[in-house]
Amino acid sequence: MRELHFHPRVSVEEVEEGSNLAPKFGEDGLMPCITTDAGSGEALMLGWMNADALRLTLQTGEAHYFSRARQSLWHKGATSGLVQRVIEARIDDDQDAIWLRVEVAGSGASCHVGYRSCFYRAVPVGPDAGGALRFTETARTFDPVAVYGDASNPTQL
Repeated sequence: MRELHFHPRVSVEEVEEGSNLAPKFGEDGLMPCITTDAGSGEALMLGWMNADALRLTLQTGEAHYFSRARQSLWHKGATSGLVQRVIEARIDDDQDAIWLRVEVAGSGASCHVGYRSCFYRAVPVGPDAGGALRFTETARTFDPVAVYGDASNPTQL
């Protein structure tokens, strides 16, 4: 596999209008990654990438993230089989956020809780603000205990 190098950020014009990939990672070394279903456009998850995760994603065509909870690289689907195959990757205007359009293997789920999308609850707005969250998915697509066993849960209190 050919080594992928990112370009230096030499000017605002080049970052915003140029053809060179010159990503900017935050002080923590991470950039947000929005992941959507390539077919439906549904938001599946918001993940984080460091430079290694971004390089691996672009080189392999499969989504890799940086787990803030575990402080390590994470190949999405390596344990569950729910690998995200990248159909398209887009960088935002100032190159500090990435958007992946993916096809998900297996049941098509992307959420460690077992739902298809990590965004499985709607938040009331306007006059209903402060009300109960409303589930938009009625059933899980897989049993997280059966898939992950005793692996630590990434959700932090």
